[in-house]
Amino acid sequence: MKSIATRLGFGAVLLALTTLGIAQTTDTVTPSQDTSAKQDMKNAGHDTKMAAKKTGHKIKKGTKKAAHKTARKTKEGAQKVEDKTAPQ
Repeated sequence: MKSIATRLGFGAVLLALTTLGIAQTTDTVTPSQDTSAKQDMKNAGHDTKMAAKKTGHKIKKGTKKAAHKTARKTKEGAQKVEDKTAPQ
């Protein structure tokens, strides 16, 4: 009987320590996870900034690509005209 009582006592102590450990863990996690409206606004601002930068980079790349293709096609068209008007 003594061993069962000892096991139950040890189990109760272990349960109490585990519960205490979980309670301390949740208290230390809560302050680091700031879910206030202020932090939400900061996150939204950062996301907007990154989206604007990404869009700007894509527009810059597209504009450069279009300008280069226009220049190539202009040279190609000029070459065709030159070939047609060249004396034979």
